[in-house]
Amino acid sequence: MNADRLLGQVPDITEAWVALQTKVSIKPIRNEQEYEEMMRLANALTNHLQGDTGNPLADLLDLLSTLIGCWETRHVVLPSAEPREVLRYLLETHGLKQKDLADIASPTVVSDILAGRRAISKNVAKALAVRFRTDVSVFL
Repeated sequence: MNADRLLGQVPDITEAWVALQTKVSIKPIRNEQEYEEMMRLANALTNHLQGDTGNPLADLLDLLSTLIGCWETRHVVLPSAEPREVLRYLLETHGLKQKDLADIASPTVVSDILAGRRAISKNVAKALAVRFRTDVSVFL
């Protein structure tokens, strides 16, 4: 798109952006409250999409994930603990329940991991690392 054409569209873009912002605030995360709001929105979208990458809202989820990832890189320090304790910590800080990880592992498997009855498999560790945007090593 050429710059002159884009300049002519700025008023339309501004109007669309303001309309979107009245529905959902999408902006860089500047504090813990905004982080929590973005996490709630991202979790709601994740539950709504159920892995449907063809849904137009999938791009919005990707954008929110990028904003959240930037915040977490600068502000979230994972505890140095056993993998199951790191998982417990991440579930709590993200406001998630075991059933929210059903796309990664069954609630029974997650329960067994948290109770120490089962180790985290490599496949589950990889999926958790993607979900929580962290290094896989924290789960192994």
